[in-house]
Amino acid sequence: MNLWQGLAPSQLIVLAVLVPFVGALLVAATGKKPNLREAVTLVTAVTLFTVVMGITDLTLQGTPISLHIIDIFPGLSIQFDVEPLGVLFALVASFLWIVTSVYAVGYMRGNNEGNQTRFFFCFAFSISSVMAICFSGNLLTLFVFYEVLTLATYPLVTHAGNDAAKQGGRTYLGILLSTSICFLLFAIVGTYSLTGTLEFKPGGVFDDTHNKAIMGLLLVLFSFGIGKAALMPFHRWLPAAMVAPTPVSALLHAVAVVKAGVFSILKVAVYVFGIDGLSELTATDFVLYMAAATMVIASIIALTKDNLKARLAYSTVAQLSYIVLGAMLATTAGAIGGAMHIATHAFGKITLFFVAGAIYTTAHKKLVSELDGIGKRMPLTMAAFTIGAISMIGLPPAAGFISKWYLLLGALDVGQWVAVIALVLSTLLNAAYFIPIIYAAYFKQEKAGHHDTHGEASLPILIPLLITAAMTLLVFFNPDLPLALAKQMLEVSP
Repeated sequence: MNLWQGLAPSQLIVLAVLVPFVGALLVAATGKKPNLREAVTLVTAVTLFTVVMGITDLTLQGTPISLHIIDIFPGLSIQFDVEPLGVLFALVASFLWIVTSVYAVGYMRGNNEGNQTRFFFCFAFSISSVMAICFSGNLLTLFVFYEVLTLATYPLVTHAGNDAAKQGGRTYLGILLSTSICFLLFAIVGTYSLTGTLEFKPGGVFDDTHNKAIMGLLLVLFSFGIGKAALMPFHRWLPAAMVAPTPVSALLHAVAVVKAGVFSILKVAVYVFGIDGLSELTATDFVLYMAAATMVIASIIALTKDNLKARLAYSTVAQLSYIVLGAMLATTAGAIGGAMHIATHAFGKITLFFVAGAIYTTAHKKLVSELDGIGKRMPLTMAAFTIGAISMIGLPPAAGFISKWYLLLGALDVGQWVAVIALVLSTLLNAAYFIPIIYAAYFKQEKAGHHDTHGEASLPILIPLLITAAMTLLVFFNPDLPLALAKQMLEVSP
């Protein structure tokens, strides 16, 4: 049932953006009362999810939803238009905000973290930015809130306040701002100068009269300018951000920043260049090869990392390029696979980061080499890790199998053997750096001198990771909603 059915459709967009923003203000106002502050966070997250569900219902019914805010210049405005890809991203982000908020309460308290009010404030403000990105009606609106998200998440990356956090924050901010200003902004200006519009349009805004070489250059600028997608060599911000608390890593890698990046690339591919238009550009193959290289190289680097969060970070770099590759295949199956991977990767990877935080909070271990026998002490936690890892590898019955299946179909449809080889190699490397962790946790003996008496993490930490692991299985057995939105993305206009 749509709880917001009495409202005009455009009002739902207002609520989607403003609910987390108002929640952030209320978090700041209640900062001296931690229980009330965290209750505000949870109520705000649940409220946002119900708003997004209302938008989802209308979208599946084919109801257009749009909202014009202000004209910056003639023909250039801040406006919002709902389309299926944005709805899919918003659904994932709003649902996982609920789960991550519960987890963050347990983690922040369990580790006696300071500045918790600032943490929850920035968290909510970041989600507000994400909602604006999800429903951006043109490239200008997308660019504005893309930048706002970068700035909103910076205090989360530097939360610890030590030298390592400050250095990580400088890398994070430096790479993301420089790529967006030097590349993305020029791509947007170039698109406007060629087409006279920044609107998102089904089939793209370019036509046969436009110079293919210039279009190819713009595609490259978009691909590297959207630095949050972490295409090599502009990926270092992502492992640098691992200095942040684990709930922030979960936010960055599953809910907000990286998904905003690959969502933006996929949206540009579908609604600025168009699937057919991409297939005519030589530069499309170049970006695809860069994505394929990123998949394989990042997976090899992940294999060398003993720090669990660092291994997961490089795994994310590789997995994001699945979505870029799916877009650059310029096929229906590839685009659907990329859209599906936004959801499937989110549930699987957030589970893995939750587990890393649970192990750190409970067992005070950060290294893969320290995890021998931990499955006996934390069986539920490591069962969740196993499910998340299987999804990253792309094996049934986990959700990652579905998106990888569509990506392989898309690659085979056009005989793109580089993509096929990269997907296969990445899959094998995923198995190589995840399966030994699972084996060690369950089948190796705890190392001599390790006499911990801990068991599972506290319930606010344990329950969220079990929920996301269950969702990873559920999406495999019931993928109808994300698949419907992914397919509708290619059929209707925003």
